[in-house]
Amino acid sequence: MQQSEAALGTAKLGKLMLKFAIPCVLSLLVSALYNIVDQIFIGNSELGDLGNAATGAVFPVFVIAQAFAWWFGDGCAAYLNIRQGRNDADRAHRALGTGITLTVAASALLLVVFYPLRRPALLLFGASENSIGYAVEYFNIILGFFPVFMASNMINSLVRADGNPAWAMASMLSGAIVNIVLDATFIFALRLGMAGAAWATGIGQAVSFAVCLYYLLRRTKTFKLRAKSFVPDLREFGNAARLGISSFITQFTIVIIATVGNIMLKKYGGASVYGEDIPIAIMAVESKVFTVVINLIVGIVLGCQPIIGYNVGAKNRARVKRLYLYILLCTLVIGAVATLVFELAPLAVVGMFGAPKFSDPELYNEFAVKLFRIFLMLVVFNGVVKMSSIFFQAAGKPVRAAVASCVRDILCFLPLALVLPLRLGIDGILWAAPISDAAAFAVAVAFTITYFARLSRGKSAAQASERAVDSLAQALEFSPSTDAERADGAGVIITISREHGSGGKRIGQIVAERLGVPFYYKEMIAVAAHESGLDKEFISDVNADSPAVLRGLYMSAEAVSQAVTAQDKAIKSLADRGGCVLVGRAADYVLHERQNVLRVFVRADGEYKAQRVASTYGDSLDDAKKQVKRADAARAAYYKSVSGKAWGDPRNYDLVIDGAQGAERCADLIVEQANKFVGSHE
Repeated sequence: MQQSEAALGTAKLGKLMLKFAIPCVLSLLVSALYNIVDQIFIGNSELGDLGNAATGAVFPVFVIAQAFAWWFGDGCAAYLNIRQGRNDADRAHRALGTGITLTVAASALLLVVFYPLRRPALLLFGASENSIGYAVEYFNIILGFFPVFMASNMINSLVRADGNPAWAMASMLSGAIVNIVLDATFIFALRLGMAGAAWATGIGQAVSFAVCLYYLLRRTKTFKLRAKSFVPDLREFGNAARLGISSFITQFTIVIIATVGNIMLKKYGGASVYGEDIPIAIMAVESKVFTVVINLIVGIVLGCQPIIGYNVGAKNRARVKRLYLYILLCTLVIGAVATLVFELAPLAVVGMFGAPKFSDPELYNEFAVKLFRIFLMLVVFNGVVKMSSIFFQAAGKPVRAAVASCVRDILCFLPLALVLPLRLGIDGILWAAPISDAAAFAVAVAFTITYFARLSRGKSAAQASERAVDSLAQALEFSPSTDAERADGAGVIITISREHGSGGKRIGQIVAERLGVPFYYKEMIAVAAHESGLDKEFISDVNADSPAVLRGLYMSAEAVSQAVTAQDKAIKSLADRGGCVLVGRAADYVLHERQNVLRVFVRADGEYKAQRVASTYGDSLDDAKKQVKRADAARAAYYKSVSGKAWGDPRNYDLVIDGAQGAERCADLIVEQANKFVGSHE
């Protein structure tokens, strides 16, 4: 186990949090500058509140673009990190190059779709007849910069994954500084209006892209891109895309919320004394301010993901709980301060974005106070929900993470924003937020309590570590004299993948006995636990039952990625010692580049498997059938996630046999094939 990894489980949490969280927080705050700078300069110019309303209508399109960029970028970054753990990061170049190519292609697609539809699209997203001219003027220019905007966001994720978060932050900071300088120049000095704001933002994005591109071409440490890397390889990229899908879903949720919110504000604002433009303008300001607050919270928990993942995997329960409490305390402090500001001085916040130029100042300020005091009333609850969701994701609990995130936005806010205005008018949209925050907070608290209750009921990390070391000793305790080839890593390695209930494990044991080589099953997990410091039971659970639809989200979790990497290293380590039989854990794929590997898949018909499981575990036949179905689905999903290939596809194996023939007969076939295999490779 590397010393830096060990420090995650032993160093003082306060120092670790500062080390890991500060760069992430600063990076996200710099990102927020892009969203907030234009708003401040526009609001303080002659464009005023209509200009702010116009940028509010453009905001959902930005998020759509970012959704694709983060999907491809975060997925490729997670894929690269997994490859780094397997010591073959350079093989990721096809997936990374394809990701960049598809990002550019997606930006071109957005250009083709949105340019001819820009006016109806912006009206849908909340622009009024008064602000549509400004919105179209801004959008016409900014849309042309989508390729560099999306590419810089995508590549930025790769830079962080390559181990250089400082460079990633520098790329964003350089673009933000250029944006600020050019906003002042174009809007105030040259009086270019909305076009000036758009050019300033676009050029800033181009600078960020240039910094990222330079790193990609000259500074990468763990991978190198070649010209052929950018030729789309969809099969290889599919492995990365599954790992980034959660980022895409999260961003599109924001699009849905922003779009519905703007539509309802426009509709009920037009029916109120405030009109269509004031609510949209104030909501645009609120979204930028809220981004700063939430980025502080998200930055802390995202930065702490490696600490969370390692300690969850190592079953350091007390340390995980203490880490959660530290992050929670930071969240509560940030949320409390923000709440005080929003409740006591909302006009001071809104005032930074300029006084209204086209609306009644009294109505503008009245709605601003109402929105900030009601809509952001429970911002601290919202922060806890966001924090808990990311924490559960890092801990390898995708269902909790997804539910905690969706309860607030999808299950509560959307229906409430549609229903409450029927009775409360525009105020109903505002009250939808705190009600949703409270409901989601209750769910997050319940999830947290049950999570830590189950964690505390488990066995101690020390006991698990002792078992792992004992198993490791047993796994490696064989005499080299029984297999002379084993000392230099020679001999046939047999990997056995099997359907649940097919008898594959027993077949493997018989094969190992007949060939006089070691048999590895649970021992692979023990080696992985010993080498990584992760808990044996946690690694064992990595490919256990979980919803297939969430498998990509699950595999992208920090703790799970560490477990997969540790498991792969253990398999390679055992294979390096020479001839053996390895059962399960996608060993055939992990060793796919080796020549001395015989890959076997054991299958059987459903009735045979169910009867065998029922007799083994004492289940009813119906329960056994369900168990077989769940287990096989989980194994197939896991194999697909780590390899990108179909589990059980005969093309991926050297030998596919029917376990219903009986363990002895199947072992005969494998031994016979192994002898032929050795002869053909001598």
